[in-house]
Amino acid sequence: MSAKKKAKKKATKKVAKKATKKVAKKAKKKVAKKAKKKVAKTKRKPNPAFMKAMTPSDALAKIIGEKKIAKTDAVKKLWDYIKKNNLQNKKFVSINKKLELIFGKKDAVAVSEISKVILKHLGKDEKPDPDPIQTISSGKEEG
Repeated sequence: MSAKKKAKKKATKKVAKKATKKVAKKAKKKVAKKAKKKVAKTKRKPNPAFMKAMTPSDALAKIIGEKKIAKTDAVKKLWDYIKKNNLQNKKFVSINKKLELIFGKKDAVAVSEISKVILKHLGKDEKPDPDPIQTISSGKEEG
């Protein structure tokens, strides 16, 4: 074998070694990335304030029902109503008679405003007043 052929073989061997090293590095990086992704994925917990059951106003109750409902579910039910009645026009929602009770006398409402307005129609459950008879009587009787 001549010196040129030996040099050529060495060069090809070096290139082959570098290529295998690169492939091995990439494989290690992929494995490391996959491991990181698995660790990073944790299920997001919903905010308990959004899940609190609230009583809808009379106007909103005509559309979504009178049961106590969470804010997120109220928005979902309203959207179901809007889609069912084909009221959405890209960025706006047309107002029909039932929605007029909630949004007022407008032709349309921006999609971004809907959740804000609904929240005004969801009231917190108020604690009932204590029994008025018990609070009035102080132990003394008039007579």
